[in-house]
Amino acid sequence: MKQARNIICILMFLWVATLLTGCSDPKAVFDQNTMIANHNWGYVNNVVYNVPITDNSVPYNLYFNLRVTGDYKYANMFVLLHTTGPDKKPHVMRYELKLAAQTGEWLGSGSGNLYSYQIPFEGHFKFPAKGTYRFVIEQNMRDNPLHEVSDVGLRVEKAE
Repeated sequence: MKQARNIICILMFLWVATLLTGCSDPKAVFDQNTMIANHNWGYVNNVVYNVPITDNSVPYNLYFNLRVTGDYKYANMFVLLHTTGPDKKPHVMRYELKLAAQTGEWLGSGSGNLYSYQIPFEGHFKFPAKGTYRFVIEQNMRDNPLHEVSDVGLRVEKAE
């Protein structure tokens, strides 16, 4: 009986592992989100990702991942993206992320009281060199902390 239970546990583990690895996106080089504590994103709570780029001969699409609650009080969000490549030269860009239409309707996909966004900010971008790129996402709104932000993330995928 104990041996049968062990075999069932092993088979269930293998089934779950197969499901998890089978669901990965083959285009994604990097896709990660960071939860924002208490849904309050402060100026000092930058989201940092180190992305390894092993092939700089192909173009990539880059996206901001974002989740806000239905109580987020703005139709947009401004963020600063600090990027440092293998050459160690810093680069900063400011982006406006549109979250709602002029009618007030959320543009993201909703699930309960959360709205998810995957907002492109670079299409068919070619990294200048192989190596690790550091991306730091900083909220750039007047409110500090910025309330009702659940998650912030970054996606890098090979362009088609």
